[in-house]
Parts: sequence; C-alpha cells; structure tokens
Amino acid sequence: MLTLRELNRATLARQHLLRRHQGGVAAVVHRLAGLQAQEPRPPYLGLWTRLDGFARDDLHAALRARTLVRATMMRATLHLVTAADFAEFRPLLQPLLAAAARRFPEVDFAAVAVAAERLLAEGPHTFNELRPRLEREFPGAYDRALGYAVRMTVPLIMVPTEDRWSFPRDSAFALPGIELAAEPDIGTLVERYLAAFGPATAADMQTWSGLSGFKAVLNGMRDRLEVLVDERGRELFDLPEAPRPEGDAPAPVRFLPDFDNLMLGHADRSRVLAEEHRGEVVTKNLRVRATYLVDGFVAGTWQIRRTGKKAKLLLTPFTPVPTEALEEEAMALLAFAEPDAEARSLEVMGS
Repeated sequence: MLTLRELNRATLARQHLLRRHQGGVAAVVHRLAGLQAQEPRPPYLGLWTRLDGFARDDLHAALRARTLVRATMMRATLHLVTAADFAEFRPLLQPLLAAAARRFPEVDFAAVAVAAERLLAEGPHTFNELRPRLEREFPGAYDRALGYAVRMTVPLIMVPTEDRWSFPRDSAFALPGIELAAEPDIGTLVERYLAAFGPATAADMQTWSGLSGFKAVLNGMRDRLEVLVDERGRELFDLPEAPRPEGDAPAPVRFLPDFDNLMLGHADRSRVLAEEHRGEVVTKNLRVRATYLVDGFVAGTWQIRRTGKKAKLLLTPFTPVPTEALEEEAMALLAFAEPDAEARSLEVMGS
C-alpha cells in the first residue's frame, strides 16, 4: 500500500523536484511529457526549478531549432513539447480538440481548416491577421469562432521571437512542418504519463490529457504495468521500474510557476496540495497560481512585483515556515526571473 507521502515522493521524483535533472532542455521536457505553456513565462520558470544549470538561452535555442514547440495539446491548451511528442500525441488528441470545436456548431470546420492551411502556407500569421481573411471567405461567421476552429482543427505551432520569454502577446502561428504519426499508440501516451506523473488512476490520466476511455486502456495493459493501492483503497497504475522513494526522502524547497504541471496532472491533487488550500491556488476563473513546496507539499503561493529597477518576491504562506528556509531558493528564482533588476528582496505577506 502506498501512503500519501510515498505517493508524493514518487511524483516529485519523476517531476525532477527532489533532485534537479542533469541534462539538456529537450530531454527534461520529454521526461515531463510536456509543460503547460498557456503563458510564455511559466515554462521557463518550470524548467529552471527542474533542470540543473538551466539558462534562458537553452530554451530559446531549442524553440528556434524546433526541437521544442509550443502548440495546442493536452486539455486543448497550449503546451511546450518536443517535436517528436507533437508528432506522436497530437493525432491522439484530435478527438478532444474536435469535440471542443463543436461549441460553435454553425461553423463548417472542415472548410475553415482547408482555408486556414492555404493561408498559412504563405507563412506565419497571427490570429489578428488570420481572422479578417477568414471572415472574407466565410461572411457572416463569428470571427472568434473561426479562430477557435483553426486552433482546434489545424495542427499549428507558435513562432518564437527575440522577446524575453520567446513569445509576444500576439504571437504568430505556423504550419509545423512536422509529419504526424500515422498510427499513434495510446499505450505510449499512458506510459509517458506514468513516467512523469505516476502512480496514477484512470481519472488522473483523463484530467491531464482531456481524453476519456483510460479504464479500458489500462485494463488492457495490466500485463505490462504494476497495480498498486493507496491508503484509500484506490487502484493506481505504474511502470514497474519507475522510481518510488520512501516517504521520508528529503524534499527541498521548490518554487513552481503559474499553471505548473504538478497542479494540473491529477484529478486528485492531494498528493501535493491539501484540499483546504485548493481554492487558494485554483481561482474561480481557472487561473492556477504560482506555488512553493516545503517538504514536498504546497505551503503557499508567490508572485513577483516589479517597480522600476526593484523586484520583490511576495510569499503568501498557508502554513508558517521560517523565512530563512525559503530565502536561498526564493532569491535564486528572483535573480533568474528578473535578471536586470538592480535590487531584489523577499517579503512574506502577513508577517
């Protein structure tokens, strides 16, 4: 039986939050099965906290080379993934994306996709550029519906620029130039998820991916997976050789960005986030706040406040933790996030 702390440590080990990964940026993104990238900055901070010696230029170079791409993927949201995972996973996610597009039943999605692909064959376009051209071809259609149809039905990648976090607010999209897998394997997706987030339930996999039907898939994979039970008697699936440290394994202080994978990878987040604090992390408008971990569990949220040349990291604790226990990691994060600040400081709210 897996205790809550053992489940916590297993997940942190796979998320490279017990020990930073020694290797390249593409390798760690592959091991994580992608990073949520709804906004440009969080993937940089998520990699900084997981990858030893990570530098901003490492990710920027990988994006320019298209070793890594930012694209609509799991849960119909933007993710940072390897080009190989984009090719393998995007076809598996297509039913989810097509279903999301049905919120606008008046749109002929097939026709819009053909038109968009023709326009994008000319070169990258922002959606502010693309929508008016689509409106001319589909008069009377709601422009936002046309844009949404393209996002959900046409495989696209975002084009990086020289911006600090690689993408401006109004980013251009392009055809990926990546051949999608003709016969993608759902079993591969399951194994990659478990390697990054396991041990886990079928509901956890559904929450992470947005896809359904994992109970049947997992039952068909029982001969190659390990089946475990947690303290509540729930059946958890895992890879036989995956790391599962002891529950008392040391877990250093870690700072996670907004929308981090760790907060979005499971239906039951209690392995890292106590239920009584969930509402303080996930807001009513579905924003997922930046958090910090103490002894492996979410101990509070954080934000950066920039005023001129001064940068301050503000901590909002859920449980009291001595400031000196957080200071080294917090100030290192602030130095990475705000390298041009002339003065940096740490403030604990309510103290």
